[in-house]
Amino acid sequence: MPVELITKEDLETFRQTLINDIKLLLSAKPEEQKVWLRCCDVRRMLKISTGTVQNLRVSGKLKSQKVGGIHFYKLTDVENMISGNTK
Repeated sequence: MPVELITKEDLETFRQTLINDIKLLLSAKPEEQKVWLRCCDVRRMLKISTGTVQNLRVSGKLKSQKVGGIHFYKLTDVENMISGNTK
């Protein structure tokens, strides 16, 4: 079985390649934001309880789409609520 020797230059090359790869990963574009949010996402954004999200939905202040028993909320609607813009 042949033996391969690793030199300091090989290790330095590997280190530079690894650092460049990590920099590339860290500078990559973050994931695109969701267009539709679940109740738990809305709660986190607005820092409110589940009941408050339901009250906003029932009162018509926050529109939702129900799919298979789960209410989904548009991100733009939640952002408008945060900024105070209502249509």
